[in-house]
Amino acid sequence: MKVILLERVAKLGQMGDVVDVKSGYARNFLLTQGKALTASAGNIASFENQKAQLEARNLETKTEAGALGEKLEGQQFIVIRSASDAGSLYGSVTPRDAADAATADGFSVDKKQVSLTAPIKELGLHDVIVKLHPEVTVTIQLNVARSEEEAGIQAAGKSIQELEAEAEAEAEFEISELFDDIGAAASDDDDLVVTPEDAPAEEASDED
Repeated sequence: MKVILLERVAKLGQMGDVVDVKSGYARNFLLTQGKALTASAGNIASFENQKAQLEARNLETKTEAGALGEKLEGQQFIVIRSASDAGSLYGSVTPRDAADAATADGFSVDKKQVSLTAPIKELGLHDVIVKLHPEVTVTIQLNVARSEEEAGIQAAGKSIQELEAEAEAEAEFEISELFDDIGAAASDDDDLVVTPEDAPAEEASDED
């Protein structure tokens, strides 16, 4: 199915390009999202008449998106979730969660603009792509933690798993130290016990 693009579409073409795409992709995405029109003679002629206006509007929205992108790029947002001791989430973090976290911090982001590079199912720091405009894409970071305190620890560069491993190692070391102390104390007690061999010989009696 041939369509004429009303804006730049990644891996497809620029505004005004006539491209051949699958019918399902055209009807379910390009046409419904207002990104393209069927490439009929009438639509092509209509586009040519409105091209200057469309280009001006695109430039305006691109400029606005670029200004927002400069502020949004590299920002980190906290998402609090329940998780196991091993760090596995009880449910994954969604594009809506990312958009809500950014919006709560004062950035206007829609869930449709969020693209996860991979499913987020673990605690930690995760990079997320935000497409503010067909020509403006930024990367933000989600700090997924069980509490604000854990989020602060992760933001400082340590994972919860590393902290738990350190805590376990410290506990094992303390237990080992405790057993060493107990062993040393038992050894001291043994030194205080007088054996028959160590006992001084009794003085001979006068009768002998």
